[in-house]
Amino acid sequence: MFDNVLNEVEEQCRAERIPMLGPQKAKLLAGCVEKAKPSLIVECGTAIGYSGLWILRELKKIGAGRLITVEIEEDNAQRARANFEKAGVSDLVDSRIGDASEVLKTIEEPVDFLFLDNNKDGYFACYKAIESRLTNPATIVADNVGRADQMADYLDHVRSNYESETHWFESWRRRRDGGNNPGPPRRDGMEVTIYKH
Repeated sequence: MFDNVLNEVEEQCRAERIPMLGPQKAKLLAGCVEKAKPSLIVECGTAIGYSGLWILRELKKIGAGRLITVEIEEDNAQRARANFEKAGVSDLVDSRIGDASEVLKTIEEPVDFLFLDNNKDGYFACYKAIESRLTNPATIVADNVGRADQMADYLDHVRSNYESETHWFESWRRRRDGGNNPGPPRRDGMEVTIYKH
C-alpha cells in the first residue's frame, strides 16, 4: 500500500510538474536518515509529500522518530496530508503551513536532522532559524546545490565550518515547449553536512 501511494505521488509530480527529488536523490536522503536514526526531522518544503514519504518510510523501518514538515502553499500541504494519511504514516508527521524560516523559529525541541528543499535563497535563513536547536551532531541535507549561486551564503557557511560533502546527480530537463523528448542532462547535487558544535 505504501509503495502504491509513493508511486502515485511520483506520477502526480511528473504530470503536474511539481518539483520533487526523484528516486535517485530520494535514496540518498533515505540512506542519510537510516544512518542518523533521528528522533526529530525537520523538512523545509513539503510540496505534495514525495520526499516526506521517503523519510517516513525510513522512520517506520527504524521504529522511532517523527517528522515536522513545512510548506508555504496551503493546497500542497493539504494534498501532502492526504497522501501521508493514505500511506498510513500520518501519526509520524506534523505538517505545518507557512514560511519555513518563520515556522522553524517556533520549534522548541531538539532537531537531529534538517532537510532543506524550499526556496533556494532561503536555505541560510532556515538554517539560522533552527541552529540553536540542532543536536550535536545533527545531519543537514540540502537539495539543488547545483544552483549554488542562489544559496552561496548557506554553502559558504557549512563548507567552511563543518564536514560537508556534495553528491552529484544527472537529471533530465523537461522540454519547456511541452514536448516529450527531454533536453540535455544537467547536473544537480545534494549537500550532506554533519553539524557539530
